[in-house]
Amino acid sequence: MFLLDEFEKYVADNELFTHDDKILLTVSGGVDSMVLMSLTAAAGYKFGVAHCNFQLRGKESDEDELLVEHEAKRLGVEFFNKRFDTTAEMERTGESMEMAARRLRYAWFKELCDEHGYTVIAIAHHINDSIETFFINMLRGTGLRGLTGINNHVGRIVRPLMFTNRKEIHDYAIAHRIPFREDSSNRSTKYLRNKVRIGLIPMLREITPQFTTIMRRNVSRLSQAQDFITASMSIIKRDIIEQSGDIRTIRVQRINGSLPRNFVIYEILSEEYGFKGDVVDALCHALDNNSTGRRFYAREWVAVVDRGDIVVSPITEEDDCEVIVERRTLRSYVGGSVLYYQYCDIDFIDTLDQGENVALIDADKLSYPLRLRRWREGDWFQPLGMSGRKKISDYLIDKKVSMAQKSRQFVLLSGDDIVWVVGRRLDDRFAVTKRTERVLRVVRDNI
Repeated sequence: MFLLDEFEKYVADNELFTHDDKILLTVSGGVDSMVLMSLTAAAGYKFGVAHCNFQLRGKESDEDELLVEHEAKRLGVEFFNKRFDTTAEMERTGESMEMAARRLRYAWFKELCDEHGYTVIAIAHHINDSIETFFINMLRGTGLRGLTGINNHVGRIVRPLMFTNRKEIHDYAIAHRIPFREDSSNRSTKYLRNKVRIGLIPMLREITPQFTTIMRRNVSRLSQAQDFITASMSIIKRDIIEQSGDIRTIRVQRINGSLPRNFVIYEILSEEYGFKGDVVDALCHALDNNSTGRRFYAREWVAVVDRGDIVVSPITEEDDCEVIVERRTLRSYVGGSVLYYQYCDIDFIDTLDQGENVALIDADKLSYPLRLRRWREGDWFQPLGMSGRKKISDYLIDKKVSMAQKSRQFVLLSGDDIVWVVGRRLDDRFAVTKRTERVLRVVRDNI
């Protein structure tokens, strides 16, 4: 009963919910969420169960659905199920699988709460998930906030298993004969989280047997530090940010000289508008060089350096979202994607067939700086393997690209020449040949 006692204590101590709340449990069928359902029932809380079938694993997805439905009915609680056409949604929006699935499920959870009176949404994340998030964010590049793991309470979303770990949950399921299903995708190293879980963390645990306990303390201390920074930043923002409609102006000169200016700017731009760390670094460099007019992009916002200030506004449909790519640039953010740049000798390239999301470019044919922008009417390129020109508009029509995807299509340019229709086709003039010595390898990935 140890886990049940700790569960009830953690919920009460952190004021996650009470016996008066009506809780919506999000249950996938995996061991974590099935144990959460068992603990919530044993503790006598009022709850219903929501299951998302994203239809990405065929028969496996359907069997997950059946298990969750069976257990919910056995416990006599409300069961809600929704099947999502996740693949079609990815094609419609251009999002990654993770982003599309996340948006779909949280929108549905909100609908259920509004319609059926649920006051709390409970998710079965635990301390191992939080630790994995720490390393994922660190590897991608982050500020302190990204190293604080996963919060146990955000709005009406709660995570009542954050006191325990994966092994304790699994052991409890076995001891109490709680049925659960294994997601075969959890064993695939295609995903960064699985690489961290399967590859990195076991090595760290071998070096430090108390790894989980130490990391739990580290994340807790970092979270407290971030809480302090957040409280301090709320005071700073009142003094330096002016708002007029959708436009925010950050008066940089009002930042107290005793404070680290670039850190203050990063906290504002990353938290409020989703700008990435290296984009903020480039923006601060532009401030130092009085580069008025330079534009920097997040997913939905553009920041412009304006005579020592920073003006932030929503990206409009007419904005080309043009980004400068210097020879030293390591990565660029374009809409919902990130491009990584790697220079290497031709001898390090094993195969020229690396998929649509990788471009192998003859580096000596490029003129810097390169530019990234949305495609425009009238743009043309010479598709790889072809001798003639083709308009980008005609190419996208031939590929049956949706209107939503067209609006997010970017091109990489050298001078006025298109080098790559990003994520789709390389221009033949910049392709690697037998005479190529140096290669620029560009990899597109979803944020």
